[in-house]
Amino acid sequence: MPKSKRNRPVTLSKTKKKPGLERKGRVVTEIKDAIDHYTSVYVFTYDNMRNQKLKDLREQLKSSSRIFLAGKKVMQIALGRSAADEAKTGLHKLSKFLQGDSGLFFTNLPRDDVERLFRDFEEHDFARTGSTATETVELKEGPIEQFTHEMEPYLRKQGLPVRLNKGVVELVADHVVCEEGKPLSPEAAQTLRLLEIKMATFRLYLVCRWSSDDFEVYKEGLAQLRADDSS
Repeated sequence: MPKSKRNRPVTLSKTKKKPGLERKGRVVTEIKDAIDHYTSVYVFTYDNMRNQKLKDLREQLKSSSRIFLAGKKVMQIALGRSAADEAKTGLHKLSKFLQGDSGLFFTNLPRDDVERLFRDFEEHDFARTGSTATETVELKEGPIEQFTHEMEPYLRKQGLPVRLNKGVVELVADHVVCEEGKPLSPEAAQTLRLLEIKMATFRLYLVCRWSSDDFEVYKEGLAQLRADDSS
């Protein structure tokens, strides 16, 4: 008589941990290690995240600093969510500011250098679908010579009223690509890219700072965090 699959023994020692739990545990350990290696910790928020730009910044600062972008609860657990379980005195104060689009910046840099770095940091890039247009872009009727004749079918797919006239792409009517304050459609985002118009700016904002003898909140960054969290 065949054995029932329901009655098969399970060897618990061979049960694999879930990759997600292992990854979270590793992040907690790395943050706890960072607490011991850096003199100050900042919570920061951001606009228009660009992963490659952040990777470049990490590389630039790797000798003095470390950036963490992880699950908020994971970062809070590593820091401590109350005075009773915080890793160092006062660290739990950072946890309540880990909300919305936020991360941790560990560093040995002086405060003035960090504030200058975050204040001056900005990277311009092409806006993505759903982003808010920062200006109205309107194309006037007539030739648009920056596009080759091979692109005419593709431009029509993006909603542009174009035709070929003696091998030159031309608009047969005025065309509004996007309007200031309104979200970009997929077609508008792609057209702006073709026109090489960059409407997105990747920015970083300091929200608060912890050191062994001080804690500070930055009003501008806190306002940005709250605005992002409510949107």
